Amino acid sequence: MSQFLEKMNFYVGLELFAAVLGVLSVWYAKKNKILVYPTGIISTLIYVWILFKNQLLGDLIINAYFFLMSIYGWFFWSRKDKGIIKNKISRLNLNESIFGIIIFILGFIIVMSIYNISNWKESYVSSIDTLTTAIFCSAMWFMARRKIEHWILWIIGDIISVPLYIYKGLFFTSIQYLIFTFIAILGFITWLKELNKKKLIVKEL
Repeated sequence: MSQFLEKMNFYVGLELFAAVLGVLSVWYAKKNKILVYPTGIISTLIYVWILFKNQLLGDLIINAYFFLMSIYGWFFWSRKDKGIIKNKISRLNLNESIFGIIIFILGFIIVMSIYNISNWKESYVSSIDTLTTAIFCSAMWFMARRKIEHWILWIIGDIISVPLYIYKGLFFTSIQYLIFTFIAILGFITWLKELNKKKLIVKEL
């Protein structure tokens, strides 16, 4: 019994640690700080293992994808020209929007196909998990490219994820996604102000 409790405490502690890092990562994203990536990388690696244990295939894949996109985003956000950051906050253009839709469709098809050939499929839970995975795939790509619209996708996906994790018994994670929702709303407002400020400076020049 004591070994079981120790094991449970370990899982709960690990989930809490990953959730805290995840919240920090989103907070750094809101502040437009590059620390979003190192904190996010550690959090996603832990969640890959947690989600494997809980058979949430879609979110397992999305966290593995987050890990790869975090490496890319870290590089993209860090690029400088004569000491000045090259890739600042911007809006999506038509080609980027189309590419985001393609990522969404591919993400949905891939995850649903894997669910269908695995023994992890769990009625409507699997469908919801697949939907949020596809949303987050596009959101992460837009975020790595520093596009303001990524916040809208995060808000939608986070709201859907809260009841999903409550149902699966991952309470710290459900609280994390609830916090994510509020930070994402604040992040969109913050980035919008920054974008409008940049436009104002360009007009003045």
